[in-house]
Amino acid sequence: MNNQLTQDDIKKMEEEIEYRKLVVRKQAIEEVKETRAHGDLSENFEYYAAKKEKNKNESRIRYLEKMIRSAEIIEEDGEVNEVSLNRYVKVYFEEDDETEEYKLVTTVRGNSLEGRISIESPLGKAIRGRKVGDRVYVQVNETYGYYIKIVAVEKREDEEDKLRSF
Repeated sequence: MNNQLTQDDIKKMEEEIEYRKLVVRKQAIEEVKETRAHGDLSENFEYYAAKKEKNKNESRIRYLEKMIRSAEIIEEDGEVNEVSLNRYVKVYFEEDDETEEYKLVTTVRGNSLEGRISIESPLGKAIRGRKVGDRVYVQVNETYGYYIKIVAVEKREDEEDKLRSF
């Protein structure tokens, strides 16, 4: 399955890759060289920590490059009162008698603890394209689901969303 990403997601990923290749990689290589010079590698914790950080950086670069290669580019779309990418949506959970607000985002920007839900999550899939006043069934798995009602949809200009780390 392809990752659904916006052109802005791709741009941010490319910027992070460039930074990691030009800045972080150089720092990591220097740190490995420096700690290797401390002598006996069998008891050199700093050397192993530096190698681990270098490998972590390289792994992140490969991950981002793979995400870009497999991406399906999508556009921010939707009418004014329609739930769509990068819109804030207030949702009433019937079962809990609670209202929550979320921002609908691509997978690489998703972070439920910060109120950003992915368009590929069960809730994101269920509400995308729906309008204010719609009652929607969210299918979580084969045996569980719940009803919500879309209370409000709003497009706001706000701080840039960070890419999710891995």
